[in-house]
Amino acid sequence: MTAYAAHFARLVKIEHTVFALPFAYVGALLAAGGLPGWAELGWITLAMVGARSLAMGVNRLVDAGVDARNPRTATRELPAGRLRPWQVLVFCAAMLALFLVAVWQLDPLVRWLWPIPVALFVLYPYLKRVTWLCHLWLGASLGLAPVGAWVALTGELPWQAWALGGAVLLWVAGFDLFYSLFDEEVDRREGLHSWTTRWGRRGTFAGARALHVGTVALLAVAGLGLEVGLSYWLGVLAVGALLLYEHLLIRPDDLRRLDAAFFTVNGVISLVFLGFVLVDVL
Repeated sequence: MTAYAAHFARLVKIEHTVFALPFAYVGALLAAGGLPGWAELGWITLAMVGARSLAMGVNRLVDAGVDARNPRTATRELPAGRLRPWQVLVFCAAMLALFLVAVWQLDPLVRWLWPIPVALFVLYPYLKRVTWLCHLWLGASLGLAPVGAWVALTGELPWQAWALGGAVLLWVAGFDLFYSLFDEEVDRREGLHSWTTRWGRRGTFAGARALHVGTVALLAVAGLGLEVGLSYWLGVLAVGALLLYEHLLIRPDDLRRLDAAFFTVNGVISLVFLGFVLVDVL
């Protein structure tokens, strides 16, 4: 059982939860204007874990064949045979059930809205076979984190929540552009679409810069519509500084520090911003 748990944890890259979960908490903190109840935070956490694990499981199932032909991903659980497709299907069903149970404990409005994120998750892995705009779709999927937490607590969807969600959308899409650089040659060979295969490396860097400028701008716009203090604005500045550092780590002709730019810096961004927002609402 321990081995299977480890396989499923690697399947969904549990460590990448740090990209979206902190922003769900940001949405909850700003919606409540303070600390929400522990029960509500617990159900939001379980909903996020279920939703994200479902999304990753579906992605791995759809991409199993492509992953097997990509040296970077051939050791993943499905291509390597450590997990079978039926096991991942059962896992996805269990994560959907967890998501729905959690949703039903929150505001009644989210009981009507739950099919929207699920549809985004299921369709995403197919988009890379159709359009280089798939990165924005992925951003929208994770951008629902603060929006979903907000409506789960209040039953409302004010424009400030959408501004936060938009900031996350652009942030995720921007660093996913960098992620597409890992598989540029494989994507071209497989006929898959990405920003890199469409616009090349320099176009990818230009697109990521524009999206990340938009991230900081939307965080500022959200702050202007909320009763926030100095700590929130320091958080916005910290996000901007970290994004600048991320872009300084790599260049189109030097991708040696791409891992650090993609994984490390972006994990720090979400946690740092959550920390500043927590200080602000307290």
